[in-house]
Amino acid sequence: MTNPPCPKCRSEFVYPDQDLLMCPECGYEWSPSETLAEEALLQIKDSNGTPLTEGDKITMVKDLKIKGSSKVIKVGTKAVIKRIVEGKDHQLDCKVDGIGEMMVTAKFVKKA
Repeated sequence: MTNPPCPKCRSEFVYPDQDLLMCPECGYEWSPSETLAEEALLQIKDSNGTPLTEGDKITMVKDLKIKGSSKVIKVGTKAVIKRIVEGKDHQLDCKVDGIGEMMVTAKFVKKA
């Protein structure tokens, strides 16, 4: 049986300690049953209402200006979701083709 990665730092070196799981890298302790309940609550959907998960390939549905730069992410640009985060303005940590690592709002993408 493999343990899930740490919810805080995503470390894979998690070990069980009685009823809790422990992360040796950041020191975070959590109950596996609480993690499953939180993951069920945190469900991010794209512009079409399709649920998104880590590793999904997505495309942009709108031209997006990159803050602090003159570059623009064009419609149809492909990306891969590296991590889903709980945030007010950006939910997806992606690797965008031709741009690099970028935080993107879920309402501006669709699942490819």
